[in-house]
Amino acid sequence: MMNEEFPADRAAAQRLLAEFAPRMGADYARGRNSDPGPGRRRDVSRLSPALRHRLVTEAEVVGTALAVHGPERAEKFIQEVFWRSYWKGFLELRPGLWRDYRTALHADLARLDADAALRGRYEAAVAGTTGIDGFDAWVAELRELGWLHNHARMWFASIWIFTLGLPWTLGADHFLRHLLDGDAASNTLSWRWVAGIQTQGKHYVARAENIARFTGGRFNPAGQLDETPLPLEAPPLPPIRPLPPASAMPAGPVALLLHEDDLHPESLLPLGLRVAALAGIAVPEARSPRGCAPLVARHVRQALADGLGRAGRQFGMPGEDLAPEGIAGWAAGHGLPVVVPQAPVGWTADALAGLGLPLHIIRRDWDQRCWPLATQGFFKFRERISGLIAAMQPSTPLELSSTSLSGRPSA
Repeated sequence: MMNEEFPADRAAAQRLLAEFAPRMGADYARGRNSDPGPGRRRDVSRLSPALRHRLVTEAEVVGTALAVHGPERAEKFIQEVFWRSYWKGFLELRPGLWRDYRTALHADLARLDADAALRGRYEAAVAGTTGIDGFDAWVAELRELGWLHNHARMWFASIWIFTLGLPWTLGADHFLRHLLDGDAASNTLSWRWVAGIQTQGKHYVARAENIARFTGGRFNPAGQLDETPLPLEAPPLPPIRPLPPASAMPAGPVALLLHEDDLHPESLLPLGLRVAALAGIAVPEARSPRGCAPLVARHVRQALADGLGRAGRQFGMPGEDLAPEGIAGWAAGHGLPVVVPQAPVGWTADALAGLGLPLHIIRRDWDQRCWPLATQGFFKFRERISGLIAAMQPSTPLELSSTSLSGRPSA
């Protein structure tokens, strides 16, 4: 039995944030690429599922790193937080990449039915019976924990594409159905990057020596991997679209509709906006034509319930967890304009667009500042991080006392 937990509520996510804060500096920079295995990973935060649902926000996590270590010691950790915002911005400016992925996925799923050899390789991969040292263990870890170390994700994707010869879309789909922190941008674009079609001609190749070194010898697939593959080919990236403006907020009371992409309503709403009705929507099964793992669905539902509970206490009313088909009746019954946090490009945004309701979109300042900068590669974006921090002034969550963050920073 693997021993790692990933919070599905804000209180537990804050505890994990406080516990990891002392290691956000040199410890993280030194140890982030090493994966000693479940229960032994001290130098990665495991906060990604909480960040993915904004049980804790990017501003809170970066603010904590700055408070404990300062910008230089925490540079690597802070950059990894901004990677997620960069990927979201990149997809937001090029939403056609999500549509293209979904179209290609449907075609590749159809190929599984028609091609017995492809189906056999795929079934062995998802069952973890390939015989490739490391890969089969990561399949089991993903299934049981709903999470993989980032380095293991890169190795997994490279082996899937170049050694097993499987379509990258099917691997991205497998991840989305099983990862607690799965989101459309990070998942789709990371798989494209490994394949060599995100930065065209530049692919990521898993090597046995690298796997052995960064797993401390737990795995060594020497002689089992294709270590000299060519990158995949794909059409050029689509042109950038301007980021659509966020909505003007209505005057008077509103109905607030939460969703799984942003579950920190306490920091969401403009001052003076009065919430008079509250509901939430989550459609984790829409991640894939094949749905999602029960572990993922349960985690999303727990996170939504926690967000609705906190919002209900803040606004003094119960929140309802509604199916998409119930939203129109809920809105009509209250007769109020519906306000919703912006859902980045992905299945939640698709579900909201399909409601057929006028929605007033709230875009966080963090997203408004980060997303438009994702026009080129991450290294160009990285040059803007210090300016973004200066402009946004992220701070430690008020709920985390100075005592809880008093662990000695790493040397």
